[in-house]
Amino acid sequence: MTDLLRFATAGSVDDGKSTLVGRLLFDTKSVLADQIEAVTRASVDKGLATPDLSLLVDGLRAEREQGITIDVAYRYFSTPKRGFVLADTPGHVQYTRNTVTGASTAELAVLLVDARHGVVEQTRRHAAVLALLRVPRLVLAINKIDLVDYDEAVLTAIGKDFAGLAASLGFESVVTIPVSALVGDNVVERSERTPWYDGPTLLGYLESVPVTGPEIDRPFRMPVQYVIRDHATDYRGYAGQVGAGTVAPGDEVVVLPAGIRTSVTSVDTADGPLPAAGAGRSITVRLADDIDIARGDLLAAAGAAPAVTNELDATLCWLADKPLRPGARLLLKHGTRTTPVIVGALGERLDTDAVAWVEGTEQLGINDIARVALRTADPLPVDPYAEIRATGSFLLIDPPSGNTLAAGLVGHPLQVS
Repeated sequence: MTDLLRFATAGSVDDGKSTLVGRLLFDTKSVLADQIEAVTRASVDKGLATPDLSLLVDGLRAEREQGITIDVAYRYFSTPKRGFVLADTPGHVQYTRNTVTGASTAELAVLLVDARHGVVEQTRRHAAVLALLRVPRLVLAINKIDLVDYDEAVLTAIGKDFAGLAASLGFESVVTIPVSALVGDNVVERSERTPWYDGPTLLGYLESVPVTGPEIDRPFRMPVQYVIRDHATDYRGYAGQVGAGTVAPGDEVVVLPAGIRTSVTSVDTADGPLPAAGAGRSITVRLADDIDIARGDLLAAAGAAPAVTNELDATLCWLADKPLRPGARLLLKHGTRTTPVIVGALGERLDTDAVAWVEGTEQLGINDIARVALRTADPLPVDPYAEIRATGSFLLIDPPSGNTLAAGLVGHPLQVS
């Protein structure tokens, strides 16, 4: 089975993100012939000598800015080495919340900067959001190097400037790649115009970076999505997707929030049993004991179980137009369980311009990121988001409409130094 890498792109509106995404799609032959012909005709109409590859994605961007519900464009493409799911997030500051959406499941983020302008305010905002969401790997793509005459000194200065920001946000390492999306330098093919650069091309890095994120090394977690019963064969299994760690027959597990311990007898799939299954794999687990388990319960490693609580100290990314105030009664979706929740005190707010936590506010508006206290009706088995994303994340939902209002992170995963 071909590996699959989920990654997101981010950057200011003028950094050439559309062209970079178009270049990746075009050079990997991931667009249809009629799409290329349409882009070529449109480029000729604009008086351009070469195809404007940004047109391959700008149509989607225009739709997003006209109010389409899901404001992140997902593109799927592949090479002989790997498949990719690309979340193309809007660049304007008013769509910062959509960077949260696109990066929430990403194993890697590509952050663009314009070689002429370097690190700007929106670069800092996006870097802060990516750090908050604990995206495991970050690529700094310094674009438009053709417009600075491929000057190594310019790119070295930008990389040094960003390294200070990355360190303050807790990124352990950043891969810096000089590119020109317009002419294709170091995107898919290595450029002869940057002999001083000996690192990978952007696609080369995307194809070679490990796809197993840190969740695979964490203790086992699996929210139960469905109970499978076959009375004729007395089969009883618990289906779900492994959120973290691995599970194998013989492993001791605990059922939460009840706290009942048992052991795994089989790890099943539609293709047959497995010797073990890791994070991201959808499986059915059979247990040694006949226990009352339902959708919404969590199977976890018995020796490293999460805390069960109905008091959450969390970080919220507010996504809705309607402001959030203390005392609001909403629904909280954690894993496969949904429970009523009351919003308590609002704490510090993240100033994404200054990349710093500042004094709290009386309400949260759209795009705001802040610390908040929550109390749930049902106890939940949660981990700090900084340790396990699957059980450390949740959604707040509007009860009447069912609309998603906020993305939540248990604890405070972003500490700015």
